[in-house]
Parts: sequence; structure tokens; C-alpha cells
Amino acid sequence: MKNYIKKIEQIIQIRFNNKELLSKSFIHKSYNKKVNNEKLEFLGDRVIGLIISKKLLNMFPNENEGIIDKKFANLVNKDTCANVAKNLNLKQFIKTGKSYNNLTNTHTKVLSDTCEALVGAIYLDQGFINVEKFILNNWNIFLANSYNTKIDPKTKLQEFSLKKFKKLPIYKTFKKTGPNHNPIFKVQVQIQDSYKFIGYGNSKKNAEQDAALKLIHNLSIK
Repeated sequence: MKNYIKKIEQIIQIRFNNKELLSKSFIHKSYNKKVNNEKLEFLGDRVIGLIISKKLLNMFPNENEGIIDKKFANLVNKDTCANVAKNLNLKQFIKTGKSYNNLTNTHTKVLSDTCEALVGAIYLDQGFINVEKFILNNWNIFLANSYNTKIDPKTKLQEFSLKKFKKLPIYKTFKKTGPNHNPIFKVQVQIQDSYKFIGYGNSKKNAEQDAALKLIHNLSIK
């Protein structure tokens, strides 16, 4: 237990007062349904949101709210949190049930949830100043990239459809397939006068993005 905790502390460069709290942040619900990191994840998600919001307002004082909101969405989504976990090599410490025995870096949600739980644990154990330092250090590369705002396909398609037709794109979700720990979602999207396009992903959101991207390419939306 001590060696396990010590390795994590060395990686994150924080010495915890409550070692059990740090350990708990790496326990997935598939490993222990009663004692796991779900509540820490819930807290960490809000802490990340607060600190990233504050940082963006300081970085872009003259930018309008809509643009800042898009930058924010890119910085706090599951993909970015999972990438932080990958950069810190946290996968090796995550405790999961048998269905996740072959946990890899492709399990975005598990990695992201663990990252958020770790942030929640740091906040509870170390306070706001130290968790803010941890987040800004580990989100630094992503914050730097936020100077170039990348609009995701779903948002781009929505803006196009509203501007041209005053209507939102229509998404239809089909029944998911595959095992619960690695599901495949199938989503169809269409806007007025367009063909229907199908997207796939390991979450409904990712499938919607895939479908939207295909339609964008078909319509040559810039």
C-alpha cells in the first residue's frame, strides 16, 4: 500500500495527508460498488470547471462569452481529462473489476473519471491553492492550444443549420451494441434537405460527433 501511494505521490508531486483518500480516487465502481471514486469524480469535475473558467477569463479578457464557452468545452471534456491521465501514466494505478482486466489507454471514460476523482481528492486534502496549481500545470499544454479555438463537428453543424434553416439538426440514436465496458453507439443525423449520415462511437456523444463530421464533409461546410 505504501509503495503504491508513494509512486502516485511522486508522479503528481503532492504528498497527501489522507493516504486513504488518494487510494480511493483510483478505485473504479466495477472494483468496489460501495467504496469507489464516483463522488470524488463528481467533485473533481466541478473543481476543474471552476479553475479552468477562471483561467480562461484571465487569458481572454476581451473575448465574448460564446467563444470562451467553446474553449472551455474543449478543455474540460472527457478526452482532455483522459489525456491528462495518460500524460501522468495513471492507468497503472487504477483498480477495476474483471470486465476491465485489459484496461488500455483507449478506455477514455475510465481514465477521465479517474483524473477527475484525483482532482477531487487533491482539493479535499490540499485545498484550493494546491489543486489549482496541479490543474494549471497539467492542463498547461491544452490551455496553450486554446488560443486556436477548434469548433467540434456537432457545434459546427448546429450553427450552420440554425443560420441557414433556423432549425436544429435531427439526431436519432439506435440501440447500443457490444459489452457494457466497451459499448458501440450508432447515431443518425440529418438537417433540412440533406442525406442521412450514420456515426459510430464508444459513447452517444462521440457517435453524434462522428455523424456530424460525415455530414459536414458531404456538404463541404467550412
